[in-house]
Amino acid sequence: MSDLPLADRSITEVARALRDRQTTARALTDACLARIDRDAERLNTFLALDADAARRAADEADAALARGEGSDRPLLGIPYALKDIFVTRAVDWDGGELPGGLPTTAGSLILEGYRSPYASAAQEAFERAGAILLGKTNCDEFAMGSSNENSAYGPVRNPWDESTVPGGSSGGSSAAVAGGQAYFALGTDTGGSIRQPASLTGTVGLKPTYGRVSRFGMVAFASSLDQAGPFTRTVRDAALVLGALAGYDPRDSTSVDTPVPDYAAALTGEVRGLRIGVPREFFVAGMEPGVESAVRAAIDVLRELGAEIVEVSLPSTDRGLATYYIIAPAEASANLARYDGVRYGVSAGAGELWENYERTRGSGFGDEVKRRIMLGTYALSAGYYDAYYVKAQQVRTLIKDEFDAVLADVDALLAPTSPNVAFKIGAKMDDPLAMYLNDACTLPVNIAGLPGISVPCGLSEGLPVGLQVIGRAFDEATILRVADAYERAAGFAELRPPTARSGGEPVSA
Repeated sequence: MSDLPLADRSITEVARALRDRQTTARALTDACLARIDRDAERLNTFLALDADAARRAADEADAALARGEGSDRPLLGIPYALKDIFVTRAVDWDGGELPGGLPTTAGSLILEGYRSPYASAAQEAFERAGAILLGKTNCDEFAMGSSNENSAYGPVRNPWDESTVPGGSSGGSSAAVAGGQAYFALGTDTGGSIRQPASLTGTVGLKPTYGRVSRFGMVAFASSLDQAGPFTRTVRDAALVLGALAGYDPRDSTSVDTPVPDYAAALTGEVRGLRIGVPREFFVAGMEPGVESAVRAAIDVLRELGAEIVEVSLPSTDRGLATYYIIAPAEASANLARYDGVRYGVSAGAGELWENYERTRGSGFGDEVKRRIMLGTYALSAGYYDAYYVKAQQVRTLIKDEFDAVLADVDALLAPTSPNVAFKIGAKMDDPLAMYLNDACTLPVNIAGLPGISVPCGLSEGLPVGLQVIGRAFDEATILRVADAYERAAGFAELRPPTARSGGEPVSA
C-alpha cells in the first residue's frame, strides 16, 4: 500500500486491501468520518451526514467480505458521498425501508428539511454495489453556479487553498474527494459542473454521455443537459464507479438502452494508433498562461506515447456560451415552477395563493436562481421565443454536427477543462459574465450530449490544472483509455492537497 494516509488512497488500492484483509470497511469509514469532522468548519463540504448508518453499513460490508463476497463488486465497503441534488431514503442493509433518511435540499432554502419517500437511481445503484453512503455534499443552489458560492448554506472551500473556490456546481463533491472525506462522490454536470470542479481540485471528474446514466431521482435544472457522474482520485476508479452507475432505467425517459462495456478492461495504458484532435477554439482568450502550458505539455506526453495528435476546428465553439445561457435557463424556468410552497418544501404561509407563491419563491430562491429563472422566462415569452429559444436550438444542432464531423475523423479530443485555476472566494460574484466564462471549455460538450473527463495535468501557481478528454457518444471507454494512459505516464495519480500528507492519521487499519 502507498504511504498516503488511509483516507487519501484510491478505490483500487483500498478495495484490494479489503479483499486481502489488510484493512476493513469500518476502518475506511472511520478514516473518512474523522477527516470530515476535522475539516467540517474549514471546508463546509457536507450538508447532511449519517455517521451511525455509515458505520452499520460498514460492519455489514465487513461481514460480507468475511464470507468471501465482493470479487464481483469492487465498490463493496467503499465509503462515498452524493451531491445534495440526488434524493435519498434510509435503508437497512437488507433493503428494508427505514423512517426518515437524509434530507435533500439542492442547496436551497426552498427545500430546507425536505426528505424524499424514495431513492434516486444513483443511490440504488451504489446500494447494489455495496458502497457505503456517508452523506450529502454541498452544492450551488439547484446546481446553478461555477464556484459553489451560490449555496444557501455557505460556500465550499478548496482543500488546496481554503481562500479559493472548489469550482461548481458540484464543489462539495469535488472537495470531499480531494480532501480525503470520501473515496468517490457523485456530482451532476449541466455545463461543466463535474469536470470544472475536478480541474480546480485536482481530482478526476467524468461526465458520461447524455442518457448513459439514469437521472431518476435527480433534482432537475436543465433536463436536456443534466447528467450524473463521479469524482474519483484516479481514472481507474472512475471506470469502476461508472461501471456500477451506468445502465438503462425505464423510469427515466431520456435513458438509452445500450450495452454497458467493461470500462476497467479498456484501460490498457496504450494510445499508440489512436488519432486525437486538439480543437484550436478551446484555447480561449483570457486563458491563464500556466493553464495553457500545462495542457500543452500533457498533449505532448500523449504524442510521445504514440498517439497521433492533429489540430482540428470546431468553429461554432464561441457560440456555445450564448446558446447554453438561453437553453439552460429556459428549462430551469419550467422545472423550478414546481416549487410553489403548496405541494412540498418550504411555504411562506401567506393567505392568498398568488401571494404565497410570490413570498415563498422570493424568500426561498437565491439571487442566481432568480436571475436564471428570469432569463429563461424571458427567452420563452411571446415575441421572443423564436428569436432566442428556437435560434439557440438551431445553433445547438450546429454545434453537435460539428463535433460529430470532427469525431468521425479522430478517436477523441483534447482540451483544457477550465481556462483558469481556482480563484479567490468572492472574486467573481459581482460579475456574472466573468463567472459564466469559467465553463467556456466544458459547456459545448453538454450541448452536444457527449462524454468528457477531466484528469489532473499538473499545477500552476501551486493549484491544480485539468486536461479534458472528449469522446464520441457512448464511447466512454476510449476517453477513459486516453486519460488513464496519460495519468500513468504523467505521474499525477497521487496528486493531493498538502494536508493529505500532514501526518498523524492511520496508514492502515
